[in-house]
Amino acid sequence: MKGIAIGSFGEPEIMKLADLPDPHPGPGQVVVKVAAAGVNPVDTYIRSGIYGEVPFPFTPGIDGAGIIEAVGEGVRHRKVGERVYVAFCISGTYAEKVLCNEFQTHPLPDRISFAQGAAIGVPYGAAYRALFQKAQAKGGETVLVHGASGGVGIAAVQLARGAGLWVLATAGSEEGRRLVLEQGAHEVIDHHAPGHLRQLAEKTCGRGLDVILEMLANVNLGEDLGALAQGGRVVVVGSRGRVEIDPRDLMKRESAVMGITLFNATEREHQEMHAAFRAGLESGTLRPVVSKELPLSEAAQAHHLVMEKSTFGKIVLVP
Repeated sequence: MKGIAIGSFGEPEIMKLADLPDPHPGPGQVVVKVAAAGVNPVDTYIRSGIYGEVPFPFTPGIDGAGIIEAVGEGVRHRKVGERVYVAFCISGTYAEKVLCNEFQTHPLPDRISFAQGAAIGVPYGAAYRALFQKAQAKGGETVLVHGASGGVGIAAVQLARGAGLWVLATAGSEEGRRLVLEQGAHEVIDHHAPGHLRQLAEKTCGRGLDVILEMLANVNLGEDLGALAQGGRVVVVGSRGRVEIDPRDLMKRESAVMGITLFNATEREHQEMHAAFRAGLESGTLRPVVSKELPLSEAAQAHHLVMEKSTFGKIVLVP
């Protein structure tokens, strides 16, 4: 089969299409013929070595979607020919086929395309973990989604709106703000505008924001803390550097800052989030947004694009 093989850490251009051995399922495993592979910022961090050592050579990719091609001994809940999306895997999704444990695959409703299926795992997983497993957000609360036009931001807007939260959001362009409104945000403002957090806090009748999902903590965290309600929570989903804060902002509001990573989620927590995703995909409340579909041979270009602020929704690779 064709796939991306990486022999060392480096820039996106180290990713080249190569001939790789076909995977074969062992006990409790399945092979998925990949129709689309999701591209996430975390893929770029792994490729560049930020996340530490990995066994070389390796094929990148955590998210994907396709059709079950083969099942191993003991597999009871997946069958050959079934449409699935992949969230974490054994061999990497940037390939024509991927090896997974049975429960790293999840049924994909017919109404959802394979490209949309490849946009579920990391973005919706991070958003769900931030909103509900960490911030414990509840209906009636106000949530701010910073940088809401990206994959995680769009997922967070849809999940929060479906759970009965009042959803405020920011995006840096007119096109991005229009997209976020279409996905269910009640109000969206330009995060480049001076005093934009103060404007948002005023929309809560002076009470402040109950939950903030922060995609760029090194830029916004210090200001976030001053916009929180009493007992408010900031969940750091992304950061690209250090930041200075005033702890008094935390103390007087008895607020909290917490970080998340999907790599720490337990098996039970994964089960919870994917049960919610399946229900939302079937009902139509969750609608993954794909901005670009590129051939697998252009994986390097996809890694450049996914780190640009102008990217909306999810980028996927098509074998």
